[in-house]
Amino acid sequence: MPQQHFTKPLYIFFLVLPSGICTGFGTVTIPYLLTHNGFSVAQTAGIVALGASASLWRFLWGPVADLTLSLKKWFWIGVLASAASLLLLCVTPLSMKGALLFTVIYFISQLAANLELLPISGIMANRIETKKKGRAGGWYQAGNLGGVGIGGGAGLWLATHYNLMTAGVVLCVVMLLSALVVIWIKDVKHENNTRIKTSLLNMGKDILAMIRIPIVLFVIIMLCMPIGTGAATNLWSAIADDWKTSVDTVALITGILSGLVSVLGCLTGGLIADRWGNWVAYLGAGLFCAIITMAMAAFPMLPYVYITGVLIYAFGLGLVNAAFTSVILYAIGKRNASTKYALLSSLGNLPVVYMTTFDGWAHDKHSSKYMLVAEALVGLVFILICIIVLNRMNSKKLVLKTID
Repeated sequence: MPQQHFTKPLYIFFLVLPSGICTGFGTVTIPYLLTHNGFSVAQTAGIVALGASASLWRFLWGPVADLTLSLKKWFWIGVLASAASLLLLCVTPLSMKGALLFTVIYFISQLAANLELLPISGIMANRIETKKKGRAGGWYQAGNLGGVGIGGGAGLWLATHYNLMTAGVVLCVVMLLSALVVIWIKDVKHENNTRIKTSLLNMGKDILAMIRIPIVLFVIIMLCMPIGTGAATNLWSAIADDWKTSVDTVALITGILSGLVSVLGCLTGGLIADRWGNWVAYLGAGLFCAIITMAMAAFPMLPYVYITGVLIYAFGLGLVNAAFTSVILYAIGKRNASTKYALLSSLGNLPVVYMTTFDGWAHDKHSSKYMLVAEALVGLVFILICIIVLNRMNSKKLVLKTID
């Protein structure tokens, strides 16, 4: 690929931001509003978990993105779908009577946010230099988590100080402005001279060849484990009352400030992945998150503990997500990148779904502290398992430096 076709890792931040805003609106603003409109934490967690499950269906869209329209066209389709569904969510009543309709629209909004990410993964695989993919992964997750901060924090503040529609309109404007950065990126088009049937067959062979590589198979299994899932993030606003935290503080901490701290975590995580490798970055970040949740559970349930714990947790989640992206880029190579990234990231989001549900159950069954301790212990167990397996694979020389 010619040098001039490469793009700056920083551009990835702006491409991902709209998806993060839509996700943040759904995981911060909506849970707070639900629990203050008659929904229990467990019911709220169930709705949020269903929305999070939208990421599991990315693999169905991957081949479509790789084999039909160009990646930039699919990007715009995803952005416009995200904005439209977010606005639709703002006009849907928040009530137990209309819970089913609201849940369906909520799921659609999160599905749209995930649709936007597929072409971005293809752009990263084909338009970012190999030596800068760790940094690109950092900017990718910085846009994701920074967007969550904007969509969640600004969305919650606008919704509680003005109204839900005002929040939706403002956020959609920000999403569309951020998406304009795609203009400066060279498009990636599919091969028009190959029949769809042949393309699908070749794609299937490419995926099978990928998963036959032992270290890639290990990556797939590792991503399905509950390591650094950040599931508690989906419930911070819903359980804030346990720490006697005001709504304005919740909006500021879980939103804008968490977004900024997460960005720092993402950039740090990307640099760690480039310098010390994917395994140190990913498992180390998971360990960091487990330690923070344990520490938060050990302190009194006061506002300053909530503020400090949520922000440090956000930094740890940034570390995890940057390493998550770097690990996937390591495993997929360049061919059929959108499809393979979609497949692995779908599997990698499975722990977020079941751990969010688990956290909601643990909270309602016992308490917020029990929830945090349980999440941390589960993560620690699987981190230890991964370290043991990696050491054995390394001794057999099954860990590769690069994958074509």
